[in-house]
Amino acid sequence: QVLLVESGGGSVQAGGSLRLSCVASGYAFRTSCMGWFRQVPGKEREGVAVIDSSGNTDYAASVKGRFTISRDNGKNILYLQMNSLQPEDTAMFYCAHVRLCVAGARPNVYYWGQGTQVTVST
Repeated sequence: QVLLVESGGGSVQAGGSLRLSCVASGYAFRTSCMGWFRQVPGKEREGVAVIDSSGNTDYAASVKGRFTISRDNGKNILYLQMNSLQPEDTAMFYCAHVRLCVAGARPNVYYWGQGTQVTVST
């Protein structure tokens, strides 16, 4: 059974930081492309960042320089360090086992986590 469980969301003031974590199980995490996506009500889910099995990363233009995706293959954990958060970053964030390893593409994934809410206030 594949499971992706996110944590680390919360409320923060603009300019603050959060680190999201996603614990994966039930498939070959080490050889998989993994990604973070986000969605606000009424809008499509969008890619934030992806990381392939070699550690190569790709980011959406809106988060480049502020967010960092990383992975710990020994623990099957995916991370998203988010700095300089802005109110427009407010969204539900999802981790995913990604089929198409490109941040800016329409989401093409094998599995989704349940999501963790990030709220940024002014």
